[in-house]
Amino acid sequence: MNEFQLIEQLTRNLPTNDSVVTGTGDDCAVLDLGLPDRFLLFKTDAVVEGIHFLTTAEPERIGYKALARCLSDIAAMAGTPTHALITIGLPKNFDADFVKRIYSGLGEVAQKYNVAIVGGETTTNPERIFISIALLGTVRKGKCPTRSGAKAGDAIFVTGNLGGSLSGRHLEFEPRLVEAEWLAGNFEIHSMIDLSDGLAGDLRHILQASKVGAELLAAAIPISRAAKLQSRAESSSKPPLLAALTDGEDFELLFTVRSGDAVALLDGWKKEFPKVKLSCIGKIVKTPGLKLRTKEGVRDLGAKGYTHFDKELKKT
Repeated sequence: MNEFQLIEQLTRNLPTNDSVVTGTGDDCAVLDLGLPDRFLLFKTDAVVEGIHFLTTAEPERIGYKALARCLSDIAAMAGTPTHALITIGLPKNFDADFVKRIYSGLGEVAQKYNVAIVGGETTTNPERIFISIALLGTVRKGKCPTRSGAKAGDAIFVTGNLGGSLSGRHLEFEPRLVEAEWLAGNFEIHSMIDLSDGLAGDLRHILQASKVGAELLAAAIPISRAAKLQSRAESSSKPPLLAALTDGEDFELLFTVRSGDAVALLDGWKKEFPKVKLSCIGKIVKTPGLKLRTKEGVRDLGAKGYTHFDKELKKT
C-alpha cells in the first residue's frame, strides 16, 4: 500500500460539516467560517530527518523548508498565509544550538511572507528530528482554484524549471505566493497544484480529481540545469526529462487555463515576472490517462512521481 492508497482508506469516512467547502484531496482544506468575502485555508505538513533533509544541511535551511513547503500549498490555492503553529520532535541527545538555528530559519521565512508564528509543541522523538507545521491562510471567494476544475481543451502551464532539486534547491525554493495571487486575479484558473512529488505524479492528481486526461509535449517541459548536470554524472542513469517528470520537491505551480487565454497569460506573465520562467507544456484531453508526445510519436507515460512507502524511492 502506497501513500495515496493509504490516504484514500483513512479519509473515506471522516466526519465533516457545513463549513467545509473543500476537504481532503486538495492542497489545503477550504472552510467557510462566515467571513464576508474570503474563505479560510487550513494546511498541515511535516518534514522528517532522513526523508526530507539530512542533518548535514544548514539548520536554517531545514527550518526554512519546513514552513515554505506549507506556503507552497497555500500558493496552490491562490491564498495568503496568516498564522502558523510549529510542532518539533527531537531525540533526547538533541543539540540546542542546532534547534535554535532551525527556528531562526522558520522565523526568516515567516517574516518574509508576513506569517505570525503563534505557538506549537515540543516532544521527544527517538533517533531523528521531525517538524510539523499547521498553517492558516485566506483566499478570496470565487478565486480559489482546486484540483478538480480542469477541462478538456485547457492549456497546461508550469512555472520555473524542473528536476534535480536534491542538489540544493529543495532547501531554498521560493513559494509562488505572489505569482499565484496574480494568476487568480487576472485569469480564470481552472485547476492548480504545487509540484512537491514530481510533475508526472502531481498532474495525475489533477487528472483524477477532474476526471480528464492530458498530453504533455516532451520538448516543452522545462528541465533545470541541475537535472542536466545530474544526468551527466557517471553514477546517474536518469535522463534529464525523466528527472524533470519524477524528481519532485520543485515547489513550482502547475495549472490549467482555457486555451484561448494562453497567449495573453504568457504576455502578461513576461511583463509581471520577467525572472520567473513560465512554460505551456501540454493540453487537457477528454480521454483519461497521461500521454507524452515526443519526436517518435505519442505514448502512455508510465513514469510517476515520489510516493511515500515506495521502497525504490527516497528523498534526502
